[in-house]
Amino acid sequence: MNNEIEEKIKKLGFTLRESSKPLGSYSPCIVSDTLVFISGVIPVKDGKILAGKFGKELNIDDAKDIGKTVVISMLSNLRSAIGTLDNVKKILRIEGFISSTEDFKEQPAVLNEVSNLIVEIFGERGRHSRIAIGVSSLPSGAAIEVSAIMELEKTL
Repeated sequence: MNNEIEEKIKKLGFTLRESSKPLGSYSPCIVSDTLVFISGVIPVKDGKILAGKFGKELNIDDAKDIGKTVVISMLSNLRSAIGTLDNVKKILRIEGFISSTEDFKEQPAVLNEVSNLIVEIFGERGRHSRIAIGVSSLPSGAAIEVSAIMELEKTL
């Protein structure tokens, strides 16, 4: 395997790590034929959950670091499940839940940071459908939670 995607991630200054441990009775990724369903990922950096609520403690400028942190965690989980990110044929859907105040209306802008990095890493195969939903709270006070559905080149 040539690990083209992992090399691109390194060139962007990121490091993939071991898959995160589930906090409950679920799997970080489920593979079914050529589809991969990635469970919700919250932003954890240096062992600390990036917490807060957009429109209160957090603003759009905070979304960049938070979004990048989630993408790298999500891709780390994916690599653990499928072996190589080069087997990703298409990112089909991204679902983002953004902890926000009732009057915060920029959930799509927060999720853009996730979408932008995915497209930067995967190119055209990274363009995806998505949904950005504002919620009143998330597990452990996390600022966002992101899940995904992806298609693989071949069945594992």
